[in-house]
Amino acid sequence: MDVPRYRPQLGWIEVITGSMFSGKTEELIRRLRRAQIARQHVQIFKPGIDVRYGEDHITSHSEARLAADRVTTARELYEHVKPDTEVVGIDEGQFFDAELPAICNTLADEGKRVIVAGLDQDYLGKPFEPMPQLLAIAEYITKTLAICVVCGSPANHTQRLVASGERVLVGAMGTYEARCRACFDPRLAGPPTTGER
Repeated sequence: MDVPRYRPQLGWIEVITGSMFSGKTEELIRRLRRAQIARQHVQIFKPGIDVRYGEDHITSHSEARLAADRVTTARELYEHVKPDTEVVGIDEGQFFDAELPAICNTLADEGKRVIVAGLDQDYLGKPFEPMPQLLAIAEYITKTLAICVVCGSPANHTQRLVASGERVLVGAMGTYEARCRACFDPRLAGPPTTGER
C-alpha cells in the first residue's frame, strides 16, 4: 500500500509593480483584505522612510488604508514576522535594501505568501533595485499602468516634477505624475548627482 508523502505547506512571492499612481498599493490592500476576510494571519510592513500618509498604515492615493509596521531594513522586517503569520504584505519595496529578495525567498520557503508592491523604475526610467531581483524570483507578477496626465495614454513612467538629483525623494502629487513613454522626460528633474546611475 502506498503511503502519501507529506508535502509541506508551500509559500510563494507575488509582486505588484508599475509607476506611481497606477494602483499598486490599492491592489496590495485589496489582496490583503481578502486574506483577512478568509481569517488568515496577515502582517503588513512599510519602509521607515515613507511617512507620507502616516507612520502606522499603508495608504493608497485613493486613501484606502491598512495598519502596518514600519521597519528600516529587510532583516528587521524578517525579525518581526510572527511564526503563525500566513501572509506578509510589503509596500514600497523599492525603498528596502538589497537583502529584500533573499528575505522574501526565505519567507516563501517557510510557507508564507509574500506580496510586495513597489516601483519598477526610478525617476530616470532605470530599474529600481531591489524590484528587478524580486521580479526575477516571483511566482506571480502584476504590472499596473496609470494614465498619462499629458495625453491620456497608458503610463508606465513616473515623471519627477521638482529638480533633484537624489534617487530617493519621497513625495506624491505635486512632486511626481504619471507619464507615457512619449511624454516622459527624465531631464525635467535636473542632472543626476555624482554616483547616480
